[in-house]
Amino acid sequence: MDEVIISRTIVESYMKDFMGAMEVDVAVAGAGPAGLVTAYSLAKEGIKVVVFERQLRVGGGMSGGGMMFNRIVVQEEGKRILDEFEVPAKEYENGYYVADSLEAVSTICSKAIKAGAKIFNLINVEDVMVRENDRITGLVLNWSAVSWSKLHVDPLTARCKVAVDATGHGAEVCRIVVGKIGPKLRTKTGEVMGEKSMWAERGEREILENTREVYPGLVVAGMTANAVFGSPRMGAIFGGMLLSGEKAARVAMELLK
Repeated sequence: MDEVIISRTIVESYMKDFMGAMEVDVAVAGAGPAGLVTAYSLAKEGIKVVVFERQLRVGGGMSGGGMMFNRIVVQEEGKRILDEFEVPAKEYENGYYVADSLEAVSTICSKAIKAGAKIFNLINVEDVMVRENDRITGLVLNWSAVSWSKLHVDPLTARCKVAVDATGHGAEVCRIVVGKIGPKLRTKTGEVMGEKSMWAERGEREILENTREVYPGLVVAGMTANAVFGSPRMGAIFGGMLLSGEKAARVAMELLK
């Protein structure tokens, strides 16, 4: 085996996909459960979608389950989505289903890629592109190692028609928007309101209400949605995350029209 051929194969095949990600319909920041389901739901409809994940792994908080016990709980509505991905979930008590968090993450990720979504890990979204109509038109990207090392290296960009902030508790893209443009989000304060203390029932209910366009061209999904609109966190129940990803895809498709 020739090491140079191996290296060239990796670089050329990666760059082909990366170049294709420079112009997409939808760009998702964050490959947690909501971001992955968003990408899958769009890709299966033939929409060109890319996901940028800051970390080495995908799955966000789902991989760790609850307090590093790699199990997650979903309710009846969330189980419907796990069924679509063919992830087994056993009923523990009436209306409470338990699934292996690693199986869920790996299966959802695999099916999103097989549906046509492109996922790039170790890439950080550090800014957004905004044009004269005050609409988000793209994401500004850099290697995660650049920000971790605190290096000054100029970024690259990916143009999109719709962006989705699925970065989780930090609501990173929305915070960038507020920092660059001012308090213009569609919240009560115009800013990221911050998540409230854990309340699973209320958090699961409100996450779907909060999954929507929060700024022209920018949709929030998953825990980002609750963090932006000031709703509670919900812990290791993930049905709302999956349902939020599904809804975010529908919102994005409406915006693409």
